[in-house]
Amino acid sequence: MVGDFKLRRFLLSLFAALIAMTTFPTGAETNKKVAIIIDDFGNNMTGTEEILNLPVPITAAVMPFLSTTKRDAQWAYEKGHDVFVHLPMEPKRGKKSWLGPGVISTDLTDDEIRKRVIAAIDDVPHAIGVNNHMGSKATGDRRVMRIVLEVCKERGMIYLDSKTNSKSVIPSVAKELEVPYIENHLFLDDRNQKIHIRKQFNLILDHLSEKEDVCIAIGHVGVTGKQTASVLKDVIPLMQQKATFVKVSELVNPSLLEEVHQK
Repeated sequence: MVGDFKLRRFLLSLFAALIAMTTFPTGAETNKKVAIIIDDFGNNMTGTEEILNLPVPITAAVMPFLSTTKRDAQWAYEKGHDVFVHLPMEPKRGKKSWLGPGVISTDLTDDEIRKRVIAAIDDVPHAIGVNNHMGSKATGDRRVMRIVLEVCKERGMIYLDSKTNSKSVIPSVAKELEVPYIENHLFLDDRNQKIHIRKQFNLILDHLSEKEDVCIAIGHVGVTGKQTASVLKDVIPLMQQKATFVKVSELVNPSLLEEVHQK
């Protein structure tokens, strides 16, 4: 009888293993990672609550000097998300009204740029990194980005390049200054249509299937906020079969983050 029981248990274990082999691998098994950054927090934007209440970690990029800057940063931190400064930077084209206060522009002096970057960082509680809001002109200017990245280095912060400029100088300057640097791969909601946002998540899966271990994608609160939150909530179970959701901080040296939190 004991032998029969052991045999049955062995056969059940073997059957369970065969079933598992026919299902999608989990993110942990594949070592694939997805980091979702959501921009434009800080001005009581549509979708703020829905995004921050998602059951996966995100990175919340919060604009400085706005009506809910501190509230949104604190809220994101309490929910266990990363907090970044969403630094307004000069674009090649666009309305000034889109930028918000404290813009980093190419006509500023070195001292003024430095002063504005420090003030922006100080205005966003719990920030461990910086990314650019707009910024297609500023991120192509070596003088400007050197100052921005020097401040990041002094503060022990990560820089995430949103890649609004294909000729961004950030990679080379960050490498030279030894600033932890990460680059956006795609925008989720550059068009305000659910079907488009869903297609962008399919692109994430395509990116990961092409022997890439990490995909970084940027979405927004505001005009597209509720749509982005709704689609993300729907696709989370499928995405988790393929990859693990992570914060940006999990993609860089952990010792750096200890230093940031001690400041």
